[in-house]
Amino acid sequence: MGLLQIDAVTHYFGGLCAVSDFNLTLEHGELVGIIGPNGAGKTTIFNLITGVYKATRGSIRFEDREVVGLPPNKITQLGIARTFQNIRLFKDLSVLDNVRTAYFNWLEYSPWEALLHAGRYGTQERKFADRALDLLEFFKLDGFADELAKNLPYGSQRRLEIARALATNPKLLLLDEPAAGMNPREINQLMDFIEWTRKEFDLTILLIEHQMRLVMGICERLKVLDFGATIAEGLPEAIRNNPQVLEAYLGEGGES
Repeated sequence: MGLLQIDAVTHYFGGLCAVSDFNLTLEHGELVGIIGPNGAGKTTIFNLITGVYKATRGSIRFEDREVVGLPPNKITQLGIARTFQNIRLFKDLSVLDNVRTAYFNWLEYSPWEALLHAGRYGTQERKFADRALDLLEFFKLDGFADELAKNLPYGSQRRLEIARALATNPKLLLLDEPAAGMNPREINQLMDFIEWTRKEFDLTILLIEHQMRLVMGICERLKVLDFGATIAEGLPEAIRNNPQVLEAYLGEGGES
C-alpha cells in the first residue's frame, strides 16, 4: 500500500462524467505528474483528493485511511496540502500573516482567550509567528514578512503559496499548474525549487502542469488524462513518444 492509493475513482457532475475509473498509487518521496488538455479532469482529481468534492464512487486512501467523505480541514490535518492554478493568497494581508493562517487548525486557545488576549493566546500566537518566520526564511521571503502579499512579484507569490501549504506540515503536496504565467527563465528556477522543496521537506509531490519542459524535466512518471479517462501512463520519455498522447494533447509532433 502506497502513501496515496486511489482505486477506481469516478466522479459525475450531474450527467457529465468528469473523471472515469481513475487509479493511482504514490509511494513516499515520488514526484509524479498528471497532464492532459483543458477539461480533462486534472483539477477535479485534486479536488477529490482534498475533499472539495466527494467521489461518486471509488476509494481514496492516504496512509491506508479512507478520505472520501472527510472535510477538507480534516484531510489537511492528515498531511495533504495543495496550491492552486490561480494563486489564492490573501492579497491584502502581509506575507507573514498569509503563512500564519495555515496554522489555524492547530490553535488551541478559546474564542474568549482570543478576544481578551489572555491565557494561551499570547504563547501560541508567538509560537506560530516564529514558525512562520522560519518558513519564510527557508524560501528567502523573510525580508518581505511585513509586505502585503499583492505587492510581491509573481514568482515570489508562487513561492509564498507553496510556503503556506508547507506550514501545514504535509507529507503529500499537490501542485496545480505551478508554472502558469511564468517565462522560461522562471520555469527553470521553479524546477530547481520544486526539487529542492521535495528533498528539504521530505515530500511526496503530485503535480498538474501544461509546461512540458517542466514535467518532462522533473517528473519520474506521468499519467495522461483526456475527457476524464486515463489514456496513457509511464515514464516521461515513453509519454513523449506516445502517438495517442501526441494526438490528444501535445499536437502532432511537438511540445506545448
